[in-house]
Amino acid sequence: MSVSALAIDVTGLCKRYGTRTVVNQVSLQVGRGRICGFLGPNGSGKTTTIRMLCGLLAPDAGQGTCLGLDIIGQADDIKRRAGYMTQRFGLYEDLSIRENLDFVARLFSVPQRKQVVDDALQRMGLAQRQQQLAGTLSGGWKQRLALAACLLHRPGLLLLDEPTAGVDPKARREFWDQIHTLADSGVTVLVSTHYMDEAERCHELVYIVEGEVLTRGTQQQIVEQSGLAVWAVEGAGLSALTVELSALPGVLSVATFGNALHVATRQAEALEATLAPYRQRVDLKWERRQPNLEDVFINLLPSSPRAA
Repeated sequence: MSVSALAIDVTGLCKRYGTRTVVNQVSLQVGRGRICGFLGPNGSGKTTTIRMLCGLLAPDAGQGTCLGLDIIGQADDIKRRAGYMTQRFGLYEDLSIRENLDFVARLFSVPQRKQVVDDALQRMGLAQRQQQLAGTLSGGWKQRLALAACLLHRPGLLLLDEPTAGVDPKARREFWDQIHTLADSGVTVLVSTHYMDEAERCHELVYIVEGEVLTRGTQQQIVEQSGLAVWAVEGAGLSALTVELSALPGVLSVATFGNALHVATRQAEALEATLAPYRQRVDLKWERRQPNLEDVFINLLPSSPRAA
C-alpha cells in the first residue's frame, strides 16, 4: 500500500505520565476507506492513542501523519478534518438535538449550516425528535446524535472510542451499518471496542495491551498467527471441570462460551494425549474447533494484567 493511500501512518508513538508509560512504541497504519478495530483491555492505552491521533494530545515520542497531516506540527488542522466520538456522551444535555448540531456546525464554520443540519437530522433518523432535549434520549439515540455531530464537517477520518458501550443490540447493528456505508464512501474509521462481534465486522484489527501492540491483521490472519488449538467440551459439571482442565500441563486457558468450555493450547498433540481420559467420559461431548478472536485475545493477555 502506498503512503498516499494511508489515512493513518504513525510510528513509535509514546506517552508518559510521570514514571508511567501508557503508550509504548505504538505504530499504526490504516488505509483510506478502511475500518480498523482497536482492541484491548481497559487501561491498555487505546484512548490515549486515539487522542494523540486526532491532535488532542501531543506524544512524548514518535512521529507520523493523519490524513497526510503531521500529528505534531499540524494538530489543529487534523482536528478540523477528523471526527472524534468520545466514550461518554459529550454534547449538551440541556440543548435539543437540533441546537446541539447547530452549535457543533458553528464551531466548525460549516457552510450552509441550516441545510447541513437538516440533512444530518434526516440521514440519522433524528428529524422527528429534533426538538427533544439531548439529556432525555436513550443510549442508542444519544449515539446517533453524537455520530451525526461528528459527521457535520464531513471528516475524512473517524475516531470512535467505544461508541456502542451500553447500547442495545439493534442500535449497535444499525450503527455498524452506518459505519460501513461511511467506509464505502471513503471515510477511514478507527474504532475501539470490547465486543468480539463488532471486531469481526472490521476490515482489520489491532490489539494493544499495557500500551504495546501485541498483534495486528485481519481476523483470519490473527487467528492463524496465534498458533492456538482449541477443543470445546459440553456436558455436566463444567464448573468443576474448568478447575481440573486448567491445571493440566499445556493448557493455556479454559473459558466458558455458552454451554461449552473452550480449552486452548499451543501444544496440540501433547494436550490431545492428556485429554484422552476426559474424552472417554460418556457425560462429556468433545469437539475440535477453530479458535475465535476471544480465544486468541484471552491468551494474549499477560498473566497479571495491569489494572485499568
